Amino acid sequence: MRKSSRQNSSPIERLRLAIDCLPLRTREAMLAGVRANERIIVGAYVDELGGVCPMLAAHRQGGRTDFLAFAKSWDRFTRAKGKSRVATRREIGILVAQLESSMLEESGSDLDAAICEHRALIGGRRGRARRLRLEADPRGEIRARRLHSPSIRSFSGGKDACSPIPEPASAVPAHA
Repeated sequence: MRKSSRQNSSPIERLRLAIDCLPLRTREAMLAGVRANERIIVGAYVDELGGVCPMLAAHRQGGRTDFLAFAKSWDRFTRAKGKSRVATRREIGILVAQLESSMLEESGSDLDAAICEHRALIGGRRGRARRLRLEADPRGEIRARRLHSPSIRSFSGGKDACSPIPEPASAVPAHA
């Protein structure tokens, strides 16, 4: 039996999925809350020293969403294991980067528009090339004929393309 992709994904991939599932307003509030609070914690909602988890930081900034999957994925990503502690700079940096990236993808940046336009152009060319190949596919008798173009005549010195090409004159003078 095949394992589900959920079991095979890394903690950072699960965190990103949880972030992408949050409403845009909550992601914006979480980013503002994480940047505004000096003490972001893992493993708990709050601590006695005034630290808050990213969800509570979002809640205080107006992102009123209760999403347990984010809290679980955040704790799994930070390896909290039920103990509350202050999040490291690296963990906060990754969270901020994931939030920004998720919001950028949602907003439909100029780069996204350029990529879509490029894919449409490439798709159009491929479809056109395929149509040309299908139209050029001979269904009946194939006729072959000789090419009598001016370029072949000029190359062979104005004679017929099938006549032998004269040998060039020798560069060594003949002695008498």
